[in-house]
Amino acid sequence: MIKTIIAGIFIFGGLFFFMVGTLGILRFPDVFTRIHSAAKCDTLGALLSLMGLIIFNGFNWTALKLILVLIFIWITNPTATHLIGKAEYLRTLDEGAGINKDENI
Repeated sequence: MIKTIIAGIFIFGGLFFFMVGTLGILRFPDVFTRIHSAAKCDTLGALLSLMGLIIFNGFNWTALKLILVLIFIWITNPTATHLIGKAEYLRTLDEGAGINKDENI
């Protein structure tokens, strides 16, 4: 009973962050703030949701697989967000949007 309640709290917390990230994507004005909202909220939402599933299921082989999925998400989500942001930054440089070019890119 307690395990189900704790798992539910984690899962609903994850759903909350997914909803906040979606709202951020719809409300923010430019690409950089949108990907920031999406990356932070998706990573935290996935963490909480998968932790809730691990707690609900108990520690077994399925939980180990969920932990591996969580590690994969934690590595790939910030990397993909960084690459999308860098591509948008370079695209705005090509269009001459007034952003000074950084030579270290």
